[in-house]
Amino acid sequence: MDGPDELIHQSLRLKIMAALRNEPGEMPLEFRRLKAITSATDGNLGRQITTLADAGYIKVTKDFHQNRPRTRAQITNRGAAAYDGHVAYLKSRL
Repeated sequence: MDGPDELIHQSLRLKIMAALRNEPGEMPLEFRRLKAITSATDGNLGRQITTLADAGYIKVTKDFHQNRPRTRAQITNRGAAAYDGHVAYLKSRL
């Protein structure tokens, strides 16, 4: 990689991608769990999730669980490759 992935490089998006990449079996994480991990506000987290989903880096699923709306995010193969490439770039700069 010649440079950082500009989409992932933003700190909150990097935190989101790291959380999703490190989830065992890369299972989906619920919005509230991502919010707790990243310490982001609802609005900012929602916007960054949308940005990553629009790029094809994550898949967002919205459904109902126990009669409550639930939003979950899961890393895609494209997102995992982009994240791994970004991490490799960062490691090469040390």
